[in-house]
Amino acid sequence: MADTTYRTAAAPPVASSSTRLSGMLASIKIGPLPVGVYIAAAAVCAAAVYSGKLPNDVIGGLSLLMLLGLLLGKLGQTIPVLKQIGGTAILCLFVPAAIVSHGLMPEPALKAITTTFRTANFQYFFIACLVAGSILGMPYRVLVQGFIRMFVPLLVGTLAAVSVGIAIGLLFSHSPKDTFFFIIIPIIGGGLAEGVLPLSIAYSEILQRPQGDLVAQMVPAALLGNVVAIVCAGLLARLGDTRRDINGRGMLVKSGDDDILGEARPDQPIDLGLLGAGIVLSCVLFVLGMTLAPFTGIPGPIMMIIAAVALKLTKILPAEMELGAYQINKFMSTNLTFAILVAMGTLLVSWQQLVASFNPGYIMICTAAVLAMIASGFYVGKWLNMYPVEAAMVTACHSGLGGTGDVAILGAADRMGLMAFAQIATRVGGAIMIVIATLLMKSLS
Repeated sequence: MADTTYRTAAAPPVASSSTRLSGMLASIKIGPLPVGVYIAAAAVCAAAVYSGKLPNDVIGGLSLLMLLGLLLGKLGQTIPVLKQIGGTAILCLFVPAAIVSHGLMPEPALKAITTTFRTANFQYFFIACLVAGSILGMPYRVLVQGFIRMFVPLLVGTLAAVSVGIAIGLLFSHSPKDTFFFIIIPIIGGGLAEGVLPLSIAYSEILQRPQGDLVAQMVPAALLGNVVAIVCAGLLARLGDTRRDINGRGMLVKSGDDDILGEARPDQPIDLGLLGAGIVLSCVLFVLGMTLAPFTGIPGPIMMIIAAVALKLTKILPAEMELGAYQINKFMSTNLTFAILVAMGTLLVSWQQLVASFNPGYIMICTAAVLAMIASGFYVGKWLNMYPVEAAMVTACHSGLGGTGDVAILGAADRMGLMAFAQIATRVGGAIMIVIATLLMKSLS
């Protein structure tokens, strides 16, 4: 009896398989949510959808958009290869478009998403916060000094992309107008949320065409351009490893004073009051743009960009207001970008038109335009006493999908220290191209 008791007490505890499984699940997160919380939230929304009880308002729509966006974003960041080529944007746009096209989206869900994105104009609120924060949140010195340094490579690269893109387009029977406005500009317009979306709104107002058709026409170009830029960044990094004379190892200018362009905005504690100020400032700038639009003939979102740049350059706003705009930008981009992309895929992207766009001519135009831009940055950077490899990488970011595109491009080359320059190329360069394209479209219509 005693011997039996001893053996029983000394036997090591065996963790059950269910305990190990629960431990593994607890460590998995989908966005900010533990997987168990996510599953419970998704089950609640699914029950509401299929019972017809889902609120047809922002609450119902935003719940669906965020849950689906978090899931597709997680998959896009996890799947090998796909995660290296902007997989989050690809899945968030393409999967909802395919679901709607094949009639698999429940009607209550589609209504709630439509109410949120279109009736409540949540897309405008998102754009306002992103645009105001990206411009006002960039330190003045970074904006001015960075743009001065990158102005020539960006200008030459843009002209090369336009020229080569149009030339290749002519070979495939694409008119110069269509190639410029619907293929090249989406590539160099600053991404999807900050480029294609406001651009589609402006084009829709000018051309009196459905916004959805325009988005479906432009999205493939932006995605393809980003993929080409990522691949080229990786190849440039390998070239730099073999040619030390053209490799700055993360430094752009040979004079060695890149330190003035460190992080665009050092992390600071979140100030809840400043978040509110950032929301007010973003919304007022958008209202200003819409108010000035009838008098200038320039669409409201574009006038907002112009107003934000003017505010930044004149230094009228207190520094804490700019910080507030930056913080609300970070909040919106961190938490709602996937949701907005899902809404765009659901309501604006035509699956049939999307698939039809991926033809050899379209792919060749996108590829040639990006290659021309990167090659220009390489050689112009060398002429301007920059390291050609780094100059080409930063120029490549002009064709990135916003901030996530910059991360993917620089990450592929292990050059994250160039992020401040990349932001200049993507955000400021993209904003300028959107304004120019809109003005040209207006004058030609």
